[in-house]
Amino acid sequence: MKILETYNLNGIHLKNRIVMAPMTRSRALNNIPNDLMKTYYAQRSDAGLIISEGTSPSVNGLGYPRIPGAFTPIQIEGWKQIISEVHQNDGKFFVQLMHCGRITAKENLPKAGVTLSASAVRADGEMYTDTKGLQPHETPQEMSLIDIVVAQREFVNASKQLIFEAGADGVELHAANGYLLDQFLNPKSNIREDIYGGNFENRARFVLETVKKVVAVVGANKVGIRVSPYGEMNDLQSDYKDIVELYTYLALELKKIGISYIHIVDHRRSMGAPEFKTEIRKTIKGTFTGTVITGGDIDSLEKAENVLTDGFDLAYIGRPFISNADLIQKLIHKDPLTPPKQDLFYSAGAEGYTDYEPKYKSHYETS
Repeated sequence: MKILETYNLNGIHLKNRIVMAPMTRSRALNNIPNDLMKTYYAQRSDAGLIISEGTSPSVNGLGYPRIPGAFTPIQIEGWKQIISEVHQNDGKFFVQLMHCGRITAKENLPKAGVTLSASAVRADGEMYTDTKGLQPHETPQEMSLIDIVVAQREFVNASKQLIFEAGADGVELHAANGYLLDQFLNPKSNIREDIYGGNFENRARFVLETVKKVVAVVGANKVGIRVSPYGEMNDLQSDYKDIVELYTYLALELKKIGISYIHIVDHRRSMGAPEFKTEIRKTIKGTFTGTVITGGDIDSLEKAENVLTDGFDLAYIGRPFISNADLIQKLIHKDPLTPPKQDLFYSAGAEGYTDYEPKYKSHYETS
């Protein structure tokens, strides 16, 4: 099957075309990547590409409890240990940079942290905190032009350290699911009246500037981006008048920059997201022409293969990887998959994280 064949991701050799999707797991105590996380990712290094859980480039971006950061030396050292372990198993590893923006609660930020977003529009809903349980989302400060430059510098610095010091194969900028970059794209969260708001070119400006600045430092082949057109996660508007124009424009500009890939989220089946109003994934692929990762609700090689048959390049798989460290082998042998313990998705310990007993001990094979 093509899904099990190798793939050249702009000079990065992937041993198969299955991508382990980024999934928040909240095991980074004090926001520091640790040995437990190293075990978790190493167990799953048979994936062609692992994209890490969302990792904040800034003290301001730590929206959830116990998510990792990439802005202090001890955090970078933690990622270095994880990435080294994955590389020993011939795995490839991109760290996803996720600035949560307005999706936060005060208790989850360090004292120096400030809740920022495109506009001072509070997101409906609540955020879990370890100290006070569920708390309403913070009302963010609208980012000034200086705030924008500082945030972009934080993305650049985190990318530089992750790649050149921690040894990551690349970084993925999280412009999906209602986090900071997506908050600029979406007209519900972005009501600015300056050059970063209004029409779709202006709403895309922050994202494209950030991508260009990161690429200038680490190289285009080390940068991917995740987007979620028609998504409504974290209180965003799922459909609006210029959505196709926005994502076509983004795809065209990202093609010019030459980034490694676009990763398109599809939560329609597995997470109950709204239906796409157009063939937006194919629109993005046709415009970008480079590597596109997509997927959604994949639990067999046949479903993963269908993603490639539909014209895309790599297929991401999410939740099955949580409870099946040997997922690739199980899919090859058509074994039943172990269901995850959902009540332990975001707990702090090894249970429901690294304690799923694999059936297959050996590393990747196609026979």
